[in-house]
Amino acid sequence: MLFKQQALLRQKLFVLGSLAIGSLLYLVARVGSLDRLQPLCPIDGRFGPRSQDEIPLRALQFKRGLLHEFRKGNATKEQIRLHNLAIIIGVRKGGTRALLEMLNLHPAVVKASQEIHFFDNDENYAKGTEWYRKKMPFSYPHQITIEKSPAYFITEEVPERIYKMNSSIKLLIIVREPTTRAISDYTQVLEGKERKNKTYYKFEKLAIDPNTCEVNTKYKAVRTSIYTKHLERWLKYFPIEQFHIVDGDRLITEPLPELQLVEKFLNLPPRISQYNLYFNATRGFYCLRFNIVFNKCLAGSKGRIHPEVDTSVITKLRKFFHPFNQKFYQITGRTFNWP
Repeated sequence: MLFKQQALLRQKLFVLGSLAIGSLLYLVARVGSLDRLQPLCPIDGRFGPRSQDEIPLRALQFKRGLLHEFRKGNATKEQIRLHNLAIIIGVRKGGTRALLEMLNLHPAVVKASQEIHFFDNDENYAKGTEWYRKKMPFSYPHQITIEKSPAYFITEEVPERIYKMNSSIKLLIIVREPTTRAISDYTQVLEGKERKNKTYYKFEKLAIDPNTCEVNTKYKAVRTSIYTKHLERWLKYFPIEQFHIVDGDRLITEPLPELQLVEKFLNLPPRISQYNLYFNATRGFYCLRFNIVFNKCLAGSKGRIHPEVDTSVITKLRKFFHPFNQKFYQITGRTFNWP
């Protein structure tokens, strides 16, 4: 009886082993033939034919790999040449870094990682446009290179210098409510002073002239917020159609519509979606999602808490900025909900 049971067990094991080996041989043969088979539904075909204007999905890989290829000597001169250029010219504390990083979500945008300060710095400008070109990132012909230097907007020499380089360039200006922007400007300087254990005046003392009790227009944070004065200087060289005004306050609370407007201005196919933007409750603002594994939030220095400012000073500043704001609306054709 025991012998029969053992014989039956060996027979079952033999059958199971044969099935396993047969399955393994089938899988090996199947994998070996995959390269020779055409898929029933090619990926490109599922979404219809690709238009000539469509940006390849591999563009993000190009961004990261082109510098590496150049260093290895595999990239051509055509690939590393600076192509289409747009500049975020300002304003300081308006959201220039956020705008640049968000636009970088687009596969056809290549950003300069640092502020170049070519047009506003006499020493850099004296080095010539070839120096400027070499400071910019590598790009392909279908891509737009974007740099940002907020000081460009308020520096007198910059409009003429940019015009001489490229009179048809597209220019981006991002603005916030002027009083809020001025306080943010002050807050950044204050933080720098505190890191060096230095004392600094209160905002009220800087923004209001103690002799006249009026707004101190000599204070740089106040002057920068008089947007129309600076824009008028740029309009001596460029038509208003070459500027796009971005609402910096809305970019914080509802970034996608603002980014879609910029895509349209730059003649980019729409690629940035709500998937690319997610609200980080801990940080209190939107962060960026490039793909399922790569996310990015702005530096911790962004979104600083502003000091409390006397309400009478805020009221005085808003009243001061009001006529300039109205003129800014008129010139740009865009109205903001500023008090």
